[in-house]
Amino acid sequence: MVLIAALIFIGGYALITFEHHYKVNKSITATALAAILWGMIALSGDTHISEALHELSAETFALVVFLLAAMTLVEILVHYRFFDLLRVRLFSLGLKDDMQMVLISTIAFFLSAIIDNLTTTIVMVQIARRFFKGKNLLIAAGAIVIAANAGGAFSPIGDVTTIMLWLAGKFSAIEVMLWGFLPSASLFLVSTFLFKRQLVRDSGDDAPQTFETVSLSRSEKIVIAATFASFALPPLAHLAHLPPFMGLLLGVGIVGLLIGFFANTVSKHESHLSLEIEKIMGKVDITSLLFFIGILFAVGALGHLGILAMISSSLFGEAPELWRLIFGSVFLGAFSAILDNIPLTAASMDILTTSDPRIWVLLALCVGTGGSMLVIGSAAGVVAMGMVKELTFKSYLKIATLPAAAGYATAIVVWLVQYWMFS
Repeated sequence: MVLIAALIFIGGYALITFEHHYKVNKSITATALAAILWGMIALSGDTHISEALHELSAETFALVVFLLAAMTLVEILVHYRFFDLLRVRLFSLGLKDDMQMVLISTIAFFLSAIIDNLTTTIVMVQIARRFFKGKNLLIAAGAIVIAANAGGAFSPIGDVTTIMLWLAGKFSAIEVMLWGFLPSASLFLVSTFLFKRQLVRDSGDDAPQTFETVSLSRSEKIVIAATFASFALPPLAHLAHLPPFMGLLLGVGIVGLLIGFFANTVSKHESHLSLEIEKIMGKVDITSLLFFIGILFAVGALGHLGILAMISSSLFGEAPELWRLIFGSVFLGAFSAILDNIPLTAASMDILTTSDPRIWVLLALCVGTGGSMLVIGSAAGVVAMGMVKELTFKSYLKIATLPAAAGYATAIVVWLVQYWMFS
């Protein structure tokens, strides 16, 4: 049954990878894959299935609730035009292409550590499309993808992979920021420098200048500030020995109460405060949540069958030495350029046998940024490809793969230097 389960997983994974070609949503494939694998386990007469599913369900619930609350807060920021204000402020600076790309990439790097790298990519690519043209637009889009992935890798809430590892207790919020920031920043700086060298004549010189204003009322600014403050609550909840998602749920509640208060006390013609929570929830990407659920349960089935233990033994050995742990993490990161980093991370949580949080930070760094080397290797790359039609697999390979690879190698070196200096 182990061989059959492995073949089924590989087949499902292939269907997920080529979802655009076969026009089958990856969320549907992932959930069906999970159900089939656990159905096989049940039919085999396994007496420990209930215990295994109970533990797996608890872990998955914590992740899904966390993501659902985070997505809700991001949608509130969209509704209250924070990203529109950011776009207008950037345009008002009147910068040339090189400095504009550096500024946009820098914002993407830090913003993705607060919200998530996927939302950051969507917002910053939308801004880039209004400013850059031609080849410079492709360069800017590639720089945004790599910067967003790098920024999400050093934050406990910046990427789904870091969220997964943080919630699993592999490292603390302080540890991932302390050990991950310098490698992530070095990746960002090296890749951005190489992108900047590729820029051609300012593409915005011939573009018509448009002037747009976005003004926020005092109450709207308070709501936006409270929304951003909510993202600081999960680490505080963790310190209070509560699951981190309780912090975000508290944030959603506080922001919702603020919205209700201002909606009843401020004239509607003076603000955009009219907001129904049902509309916000309707905009949340439920298909992504289904994908996470399906993948986590599918990988959990492989772990229950002992397949992940066999992979761990072959990749890291029975008693892995430090160099094998480092090499294995770097290899998995590079492999994430081909395969989705979420299932790789889910599998690695059972494959990697170490309690050293610095190794787990390295894994988060690798799987979170290694996918940047190919446009299909990260969710940020895929969404950028959909937003910029000229950003094809071939054009990304030509423009972005070298900066991504150079930045990836630099980040590994910086992590190694940190490790040996403070060991």
